Amino acid sequence: MSAPTTVPNQPLHDLDEWDDFLEGRYKEGKSEAEFRQYDATATPGVAEFYRLNHENQTVDYVLRKEKEYFGLTRGQKSIWEAAEFLNTLVDDSDPDTDLTQIEHLLQTSEAIRRDGHPRWMVLTGFIHDLGKCLCLYGEPQWGVVGDTFPVGCAWSKDIVFPEYFAGNPDKDVPEYQTKYGIYQPNCGLENVHMSFGHDGYVAKVMEPYLRDESLYMLRFHSFYPWHRHGAYNHLCNDKDRSMLEWILKFNQYDLYSKGHSKPNLKELKPYYDALFAEFLPPTVAW
Repeated sequence: MSAPTTVPNQPLHDLDEWDDFLEGRYKEGKSEAEFRQYDATATPGVAEFYRLNHENQTVDYVLRKEKEYFGLTRGQKSIWEAAEFLNTLVDDSDPDTDLTQIEHLLQTSEAIRRDGHPRWMVLTGFIHDLGKCLCLYGEPQWGVVGDTFPVGCAWSKDIVFPEYFAGNPDKDVPEYQTKYGIYQPNCGLENVHMSFGHDGYVAKVMEPYLRDESLYMLRFHSFYPWHRHGAYNHLCNDKDRSMLEWILKFNQYDLYSKGHSKPNLKELKPYYDALFAEFLPPTVAW
């Protein structure tokens, strides 16, 4: 397996640091006092990651990245090929895990499968992190993972480390600092430009093939200010609110399905071959 691609502005040792941060920050039953332990002193790598994210995720940046990637011009890959490509993010020298990215994906999807959820949701569990291949295209960590939020309107205080928006140039654009910004009341989240990252990218890849519930899980699973704190409800329409329960169902598996036991890929592969064939063509555009 190859070592991870080196790109600038990488304050996290690996992307799993962000996942670990999420599991701690959003664990059910945490008090507000416990919640606030996630500051720049307690988690300096994560804090630096969010500083870069919040300072650089501008309207201009998001629109440029959507134009660059949402046309899906990176070639055709099967789901297995995309997962194998993602595996190259794992560093052989990492002492903390010997699980491949495919095994991490299988942990999520197998947890969903064990609980008897629909097959389309099992598929969603497997593919939800495939957009992290953006790192392999040379994108910095802060443009791939992280809690997501709308751009082009006022930032919510419920976004993690909101103080770092002080360095974002959009603070000087009056329209972007109003409640609705460039949007209309209850315009619907599908019409909102979210901070760019793996969520929106994989949702765009899967848009022709999967049902709305799945696409919402993909696109908004990192939109914690909304689905954990109720922020930006003024931009939501009835469809968004009806989809919220599915995102919340999905996120418990995204956050808490990790373990150290390896899924048996050889045994599971026939099931997933059939699952992919049920919903997707042999290859999809990335």
